Amino acid sequence: MDYVVTDATTLAGDRIDIEIRSGRIDRIVPAGEGDPEAFDRDRHSDAGGRLVTPPLVEPHLHLDATLTAGDPRWNETGTLAEGIRVWAEHKESLDAADVKARATQAIEWMAANGITRVRTHADTTEETLTGVEALLELREEVSDVVDLQVVAFPQDGVFTRPGHEELLREAMSMGCDLVGGIPHNEHTREDGVSSVEVAMDLAERYGAPADLHIDETDDPGSRFTEVLASEALKRGLGGRTTASHTTAMHSYPNAYADKLLSLLRESGVSIVTNPPDNSVLQGRYDDYPRRRGHTRIDQLHDAGVTVAIGHDSVMDPWYHYGVGDQLDAAFVLLHYAHMSGRGDVGTLWRMLTESNAEVFGADDYGLAEGNEGSLVVYDSPDPFNALRTRAARTVVVREGRVVAETEPRETVVHRSGEKRRVDFHR
Repeated sequence: MDYVVTDATTLAGDRIDIEIRSGRIDRIVPAGEGDPEAFDRDRHSDAGGRLVTPPLVEPHLHLDATLTAGDPRWNETGTLAEGIRVWAEHKESLDAADVKARATQAIEWMAANGITRVRTHADTTEETLTGVEALLELREEVSDVVDLQVVAFPQDGVFTRPGHEELLREAMSMGCDLVGGIPHNEHTREDGVSSVEVAMDLAERYGAPADLHIDETDDPGSRFTEVLASEALKRGLGGRTTASHTTAMHSYPNAYADKLLSLLRESGVSIVTNPPDNSVLQGRYDDYPRRRGHTRIDQLHDAGVTVAIGHDSVMDPWYHYGVGDQLDAAFVLLHYAHMSGRGDVGTLWRMLTESNAEVFGADDYGLAEGNEGSLVVYDSPDPFNALRTRAARTVVVREGRVVAETEPRETVVHRSGEKRRVDFHR
């Protein structure tokens, strides 16, 4: 539970030594003023000026479906609707051991990428609740590397078929950490509104946070985010409520969007944008010009709304790619959200660290004395280059224990009979 990192560079550009004792950050001092000799040799990492951050957080994932891309078939249209149909075919024969094996592999990928907290949604419309049970069991089994939160998520809707509401309630009684929903997937607006009310009722009953997939569509008439924000405001649950996706906000008339932004700010509801999935699933019904189809990141920030970044899918029916790396998600976002300015680098990293941790509800998070002794060192000298290259995580420390290490690659170019080492940083 003791570890020391010397000569590391913070997001703010400070060079520091970080001493972790008994799983907590004991001292942070200017580089060179620490006491590495007080630690065992194998409990010391010399960062050599490399970037250090708090551990990364994954606030939105689907571990029950992860690594199923192509099984039983590929999503050839690339739409959200076909992804749901493909998953429906797969879950007809869902096996708990398989769910746990796939999810464990994805969690190990994420740990290697510096992620030590993961929020996963578990489909409650699979009638045996096999995936829910498997992920609840896995929550304890992987606790050595990640804190895992499980959301009871009615993928096919609460009122689209008899029994779905009861299954959602049963999943919460089994011990899910959060309650979810998908109101835009209900048959009618009235059912969508009712599904939000059911989710918030369950959140109150179990004292649990709520995280709903909401308005994940290009349809400007899909307006359930306002319903969720209003319910959260009335019930005083805004600080424990997350609206995931909200991609329809991209297509709302500006006058309505302005009203919604004010309501979100007042309610305290947070937003999770999921760049990999949002970038490929939205705009599928457009001819040209095709909408980018993601939420209004800049305006949400200006309104004071917390916006987090999720990966959403890793090789599943909705998104066939991915290695469970939050830097990949941020890299996609900076392109299609027009966040390519130099000043956006700091915003992206705040989303990856502070905002994601806030949405997750992480306690004692951040590089400060007295906080949890967890950190990530990147094979890069600064936040810009770490994001640009999606730099390897050379060491990942969780409460004073090393949970992952990566040897950075070495690339050489052969010129005139000589080997020239290539460094991709500038």
